[in-house]
Amino acid sequence: MVLALGLLVSSCELEDNIDPKAATVVPEEVLMTNALRYGLSLIDDMNQNRNVSRFLCQYSSQVQYTDPSRYQFSDRQIPDGYWNNSYLTLRDFMEIRMLLEGYPEGTTEFNQEIANKLATIDIMEVLIYQNLVDYFGDVPYTEALGGFDAKTPAYDDARTIYDDLQTRLTSDIAILAAGGACWGPEDVVYGGDVAMWKAFAATLKMRMAMRLADVAPDKAQSELTAGINAGPLAAGQAMQLPWVGVSPHVNTIYDVFILSNRNDYAPSKTIIDMMLALNDARTPAFFTQVDTSTEVGVEKWVYNGLAYGLVANSGYSQISHFSDEMFMADFPATFACNAEVEFMLAEAAARGMTVTGSAQEHYEAGIAESHAFWGVELDPAYLANADVAYDAARAKELIGTQKWLALYNRGNEGYAVWRSFDWPVLAEAEDMTYEDIPARFPFPYNEPSLNFDSYTAAAAAIGGDDVRTLLFWDETIGTQTPSAGF
Repeated sequence: MVLALGLLVSSCELEDNIDPKAATVVPEEVLMTNALRYGLSLIDDMNQNRNVSRFLCQYSSQVQYTDPSRYQFSDRQIPDGYWNNSYLTLRDFMEIRMLLEGYPEGTTEFNQEIANKLATIDIMEVLIYQNLVDYFGDVPYTEALGGFDAKTPAYDDARTIYDDLQTRLTSDIAILAAGGACWGPEDVVYGGDVAMWKAFAATLKMRMAMRLADVAPDKAQSELTAGINAGPLAAGQAMQLPWVGVSPHVNTIYDVFILSNRNDYAPSKTIIDMMLALNDARTPAFFTQVDTSTEVGVEKWVYNGLAYGLVANSGYSQISHFSDEMFMADFPATFACNAEVEFMLAEAAARGMTVTGSAQEHYEAGIAESHAFWGVELDPAYLANADVAYDAARAKELIGTQKWLALYNRGNEGYAVWRSFDWPVLAEAEDMTYEDIPARFPFPYNEPSLNFDSYTAAAAAIGGDDVRTLLFWDETIGTQTPSAGF
């Protein structure tokens, strides 16, 4: 019996039994392109089965199938979708890492190129883990990606993960600072520009530092200073995924509305009403108008957002839509920008942390940069508006609200802004209370059956696997009367 099995295995290894059309080795360049696109598209995704962050921060409302916007995640197992796809992408980056680390030592230039490539991979891994932690809290980290040898990984403490991610970014920045060659066109973000990857890493370091401002101010200061000294994204710079514009490599709004022929989402009344009240010049860059006239031959064009968290379906034709630009197949996805940098510096200055420049200077620079980013001219009168003009007593309210506006269409970060600032004040979903707004995602619904012991320990460690359990960096639960100042 053993002999027969041996003959069978041997026969499968004959050359004439190999499919010549099947790839046996995939180049790291191909894997890099796919991993970049897949990992970033997940963070940008607006598919209600994978990423509902635009709903959680009320950039968008649901026209139909409104359960996710009412925080009912179990039917679609939404946390499972985001979690599983994140770890699949991390696994892809691990495969690239193993291929690169398998190269023998070469010239100094060759070794630096490999180091640079590994650093960019590491930065992407840090970004994915940062988003996982900011969604769930504790997650598998040190025992993650073990495959069949580690099918029940332990969850690591979220703060400990954050600290390690910062250490990794410090190393990546030091490597990239040396310059040298890197990826080529397979790097669909920066084309192998190590200076830009370094700037993004510095921005990411600042982002994670400011998450700690309430709970670990000394650590926040030191990491913020390191990020500033490394040189974050400057005016006009961003970290973006520029879509090709040909399916499947298309903007998520184009994918959902055009390719899938769906009209499931619309801009929320929350953000449209706020921008109208502020007379915000970015409004037409974000949204379209709709004719609300009931008279034949008479037009009445207005911005009309969809009320958030409705129980029943709503009509799509009587509400504003995303702007025409945002419907373009090649509309880029954004993951960091200089406006975010300026608002982080504004917050730091308002908190009394050590930065160059005043809170007001950085706050107004952030507003100006956001307008420029969206191709809109900033009216100086906007900065004098009573609900925009900088006031130290209202610093938390003003910076939080303007940062939330500036990060429009970036759901993951918009959701994090609301939780860290408690501003702006969001709308209550229909027949629900403000306290129902989640402070985190629940762990995947299949974890109790697949990884019971680790799941149980993690749930206990964070204070219960509940959407109202605060993350380690979030000190206060959302309220309709948040503090206006820090």
